[in-house]
Amino acid sequence: MASSSSSFPRQVKHQVFLSFRGEDTRLNFTAHLLKALKDSGLNVFFDEDTLEKGEPLSPALSQGIAASNLSIIVLSKDYASSKSCLAEVSNIMDRKHTQKHIALPIFYHVDPSDVRNLGGSFKTSFEDHESKRPTDEVKQWKTALAEVGTLKGIHIKDDNTSEKLFGIDYQKKIILGLIEQEDCRVIGLWGMGGIGKTTLADVVYKEVSPKFKSRLFVQNVREKIKKQGNESLRNELLSKLLNEREICIDTPSIGYPYQERLNNKRVLVVLDDISDSDQIDFMGVEHFGLGSKIIITSRDRQVLKNGRANHIHEVKKLNTNDSFKLFSTFALKMLNPAADFRDLLHKFVKYAQGNPLALKVLGSKLYSKSRKEWESEVDKLKQYAEPQISHILKSSFDGLGVVEKNIFLDIACFFKGEPLDIAEKILCNYYSGATCGIRNLVDKCLLDIKDDIFISTHDMLEEIGKDIVMQESKHPGKRSRLWNHKDVKEVLKYNKGTDLIEGIKLDMTQIDNLQFCATTFEKMHKLRYIDFKFRLYNIAAFDQDQFKYKKLYASQVESIPPPDELRILSWDHYPFKSLSGFNPKNLVVLRLRNGNMKQLWNEDDHMDLVNLREIDISNCKNLRKMPNFSRAINLKLLRYSKCESLVELPCADYLASLFNFGFRFHGGCSSLKKFSQVPSHFHSLDISGIGTKEVPNSIEHLIKLVSLLAKKISINISKLESLCELDLSNCPMIKFPEIPRSLTELNLSGTQIEEVSLPFDSLCNLQTLNMSGSRVKKVLIKLESLRNLDLSHCPLVEFPQIPKILTSLNLSGTLIEEVSFSFEPLGYHKDIYLSGTRVKCVLVKLESLRCLNLSRCPIMKFPDIPRNLISLDLSGTQIEEVALSLDTLKIPSVDVPSSVFKFKSLKILRMDHCRSLKLLSKLPPYQQILDVHDCTSLEQVSFADQNLYQFDSLGDDNDYVFGMLFCNCFNLNQDSIDNIEANAMIKIGSLAKKWALRYDWDSLPEHIPSLVCCFPGNIISTNKFEYQSMKSSLTLKIAPNGCSGSRFLVFAICLVADITHCRRLECLEFICEYQLTAAGGGGYEKFKSKVFLVSAFEPEKCMGDHVFILSSIDLVKEDKNYEEASFEFYIRNFNYYEEEAEEYIEVVRCGVHVFYVAAQSDPGAIQMRHAGNKRNFNNDGEERDGWPKRLK
Repeated sequence: MASSSSSFPRQVKHQVFLSFRGEDTRLNFTAHLLKALKDSGLNVFFDEDTLEKGEPLSPALSQGIAASNLSIIVLSKDYASSKSCLAEVSNIMDRKHTQKHIALPIFYHVDPSDVRNLGGSFKTSFEDHESKRPTDEVKQWKTALAEVGTLKGIHIKDDNTSEKLFGIDYQKKIILGLIEQEDCRVIGLWGMGGIGKTTLADVVYKEVSPKFKSRLFVQNVREKIKKQGNESLRNELLSKLLNEREICIDTPSIGYPYQERLNNKRVLVVLDDISDSDQIDFMGVEHFGLGSKIIITSRDRQVLKNGRANHIHEVKKLNTNDSFKLFSTFALKMLNPAADFRDLLHKFVKYAQGNPLALKVLGSKLYSKSRKEWESEVDKLKQYAEPQISHILKSSFDGLGVVEKNIFLDIACFFKGEPLDIAEKILCNYYSGATCGIRNLVDKCLLDIKDDIFISTHDMLEEIGKDIVMQESKHPGKRSRLWNHKDVKEVLKYNKGTDLIEGIKLDMTQIDNLQFCATTFEKMHKLRYIDFKFRLYNIAAFDQDQFKYKKLYASQVESIPPPDELRILSWDHYPFKSLSGFNPKNLVVLRLRNGNMKQLWNEDDHMDLVNLREIDISNCKNLRKMPNFSRAINLKLLRYSKCESLVELPCADYLASLFNFGFRFHGGCSSLKKFSQVPSHFHSLDISGIGTKEVPNSIEHLIKLVSLLAKKISINISKLESLCELDLSNCPMIKFPEIPRSLTELNLSGTQIEEVSLPFDSLCNLQTLNMSGSRVKKVLIKLESLRNLDLSHCPLVEFPQIPKILTSLNLSGTLIEEVSFSFEPLGYHKDIYLSGTRVKCVLVKLESLRCLNLSRCPIMKFPDIPRNLISLDLSGTQIEEVALSLDTLKIPSVDVPSSVFKFKSLKILRMDHCRSLKLLSKLPPYQQILDVHDCTSLEQVSFADQNLYQFDSLGDDNDYVFGMLFCNCFNLNQDSIDNIEANAMIKIGSLAKKWALRYDWDSLPEHIPSLVCCFPGNIISTNKFEYQSMKSSLTLKIAPNGCSGSRFLVFAICLVADITHCRRLECLEFICEYQLTAAGGGGYEKFKSKVFLVSAFEPEKCMGDHVFILSSIDLVKEDKNYEEASFEFYIRNFNYYEEEAEEYIEVVRCGVHVFYVAAQSDPGAIQMRHAGNKRNFNNDGEERDGWPKRLK
């Protein structure tokens, strides 16, 4: 079937007619061919309408062929089964004979000889036509098609793409490196079911088996032992290794003469899927001769440890790019899917979470299915595990003990994503040895600990766990655990609970108001978990009306006592007035947010609360009083913000375990009149939300209190001799308060104060004063201790009178129109913020000034700035041209014959959203931050000669992240892009020397020294990055160290990615996993480095491909005689507050450059590696065998 998207009013030459069988190739090959043709500027005629009813070729399609100089015929397996395709090819060949029309066949996964001779599937198709169509017509079709088979065309062979191994090369090299090590005899491959352990063992076995005369790969050891027994399998193994038929050993150990014969054998053996370390010993591994290599795969890390594995390698899941490729090859028989299937592809890949088995099974199931069927399969995955996958994964569960099985089911149904310490405490409260059980489940790949904090499990394992529970009974009330909202509704509404139920979890956004029976919990004696929550990704929606009335309730009862076996009681919008009748002796977590209770339980009830770790009763607007918590000696968190009716708090002085941050009087406790005594170890206290008239006298005992947040001023505050920080923001005060002399920071933002007058006071220590958003109109401050003053968004019209010693002044959002700072020899002003003011002209000559913010001011010309300025923000202004020179910056050049000049050039320049900006010239070459994103008119960018600038300060301890952001600057010319690339590499080259001096830097990942450069484009410079790949991974050769001393390797990376569909750029994480392999079999080292793009900006909309140039101190490695480096890159777009918003961005191209830096003995020496003129690429576009030249 071909296609035609437009009418043909006239004959147009040099066009292409595309003939193809839609069901075969529309969604894959043809879709990409069509796009490529259109991208080349060709007008392609094609039609989505089929002609399968037998009607003749439509006039439109006939005209389309006639109007084209060229017809491309995509001959697929079922091409000849389509009558419309045969009609098209007949017409095309007629035109070829009469009008010199060009016909180009593409033999897509078919043999040209089958087309030429009408064999294979073509023969079958014509046999069907001959029984249904006129003889002459079929004969004409045969003649035309056979002739097409004789034409010279393009043959796309079926290369068994589905059998390609993705993401395995990197791990294969690791195992091959281990095999080369003499002291590494037994190698363990560890990972969850379906992760690729057997596949990895197989590719390694095939690669090294020629080196061993005796070799054997024993698959599915666990299953074979079940079927044929230990002895039979061992006899079979020995027979093949010793080349002797029918060996029969029926004793537990291997004795004479076989033990001696094995000792003389150098063997390669793979034992696949071992479930017990005794199986390893039983197979006689210890008797294999010198130089033998044994590879063992197992899902249990402890089995490998007990089996004396010299090295255990965790088989990694596929990254996002490889997952897409593997799934696409099975689901669509192609690497790059059509755009209309990508959204669904994302969902399947996300579900599989890098598990190759799941990707293959799901992909194969979806092959040749419609989009509607794909959508149906996605919905099905949410409820049912795929049988072929679950059968393999469930075998790990079947081998567990009773306690471990229950721990796994609890986590799969209730605790996935919970903090490990909380989950562990809850489980230990019920299961003996739960801590050890969790560790065992981690070893068996059934659980995972994310970021060493949160307990987790693979989504497929979670589904299997839930499926196991579902199989307990077809009646929800007779199952151990409930989480499906329909099942929970049935049990609660119709009182179908039994003593079999151990836990209930409910997402209350899935139900409407539900009234249930007052005796609902009476039969559930074993109930340990109640978790009724509003699970919202958008927390702001929590207070919306649509959720306020979705509650569980029971009419005409004030309380329904939960079972005493409860470990967790978590119930949003708890509907009852109290917890009376409930004994919390086993309770670990109590969360009743937005509850309706007036009290928890009677104060006279002396409850055993020794297990209680957490209480959260925030937003309980009817709660008046809290009980005595004297027995809650292990309580760590106590939260009760916005409890409007709360009038009294219990004494908390005895709660030694209570975290300081876990006990806060947040806003909303307006009825709280009595202030309770808090633990004396508190160093900060927030009482801004309580309704007391003043801070009580009891606060005096908080001798360690350093920080206080309150809404009322009191003389008692002056008694706090250690107090340094006082926050009285939004207090209804009209006069400046009296403050203790120890105070260093005071926040009076949002108050009603109109005048500030602070006279000189030598004993006052106040250094920071925040008056932002207040009503201040007049300011007279002579306080010499003051360093930071914030008057932003105050109704100031005139410039305030301030002390000369002030270092930071914020006047953003005020009504000030003029600013003029003359040269002041004694001036100390370092930071001035005027963002959003009415200032049009600025004359600042302060030599002390370091930071000036004029963003969103009506400025049209570049301002005069002092020579020592470090940071300048002109974002959102109307400036059109910026030409920075040494004269402009008032900076002396290095030619000045004096060693006295030690200066810092302008390090930070922000001009984002300057839509009129067209020119940036002679920029300082060593700026730390250059941010001009969304400058859509910017055309020219150039940098001053770096030889005219000193750069001693580049990479100082305080200069963590270097950025050059040109996102969405689509009008940049090629010279400007070249200049940006060159400047980025100059900076990395200079930083490389400094980073090498402190390569063992230890800091938070987002704070490590790094450089990120970004600009629109999809080309990686071959001059800057000599090793390149048209995918997300590459391998390069390390140049031999020709110098006598040691050296460091500093890697610069270049990535290309399409960020059109990136929801936000506020947090991009560039991840590099790489391996450095030493020469001469000296082993290897694996590393994982992250470079962050963390910024406050958010471009309006990022479009198209962008190039990222990256490096960091984490990419500096001491050279240990390495000869090869292998890299894998991916980009994560994440959000701290919305876990579901996390996404991965495909890396479509990558490049690497290596800087060779001599060790500290010669810090000035740097060798920059450049490729020779001749470069080699493999079929995937990856360079190989490149050899560097060295420049000094």
